[in-house]
Amino acid sequence: MSLADYGENKILDEWFTIFGSTLYVGLSTADPLDDGTGLAEPTGGGYARKATTNADWNAASGGSRTNSVVFTFDPATGNWGTISHVCFFDALSGGNLLASGALTQPKAISADQVASFPAASLTIGLD
Repeated sequence: MSLADYGENKILDEWFTIFGSTLYVGLSTADPLDDGTGLAEPTGGGYARKATTNADWNAASGGSRTNSVVFTFDPATGNWGTISHVCFFDALSGGNLLASGALTQPKAISADQVASFPAASLTIGLD
């Protein structure tokens, strides 16, 4: 049995109620895998996860949700590597990996570059 779009939308609209009022968007240079063992977040170089709340996301539709705001990380002060995945966590550091997805176009981030994701470019969905 699988959830219908309505059921998926209800769960996605409650995403921040289920996991906390503030979640954190992070980056990874490798597939984090479902259990988080492949996670490879940049270390140093000015990298930090970005806080996000329910207000930063459009209402779920068709079984998915997109960001309604631009997510811009602070400029890198060192080499972050080639970012291939975006992740969601329940803490600013450490914590639990909640979801992840591969970027359609990985991007190498070095000193003075900025990782940024326009509105509607990130999607949370249930599969």
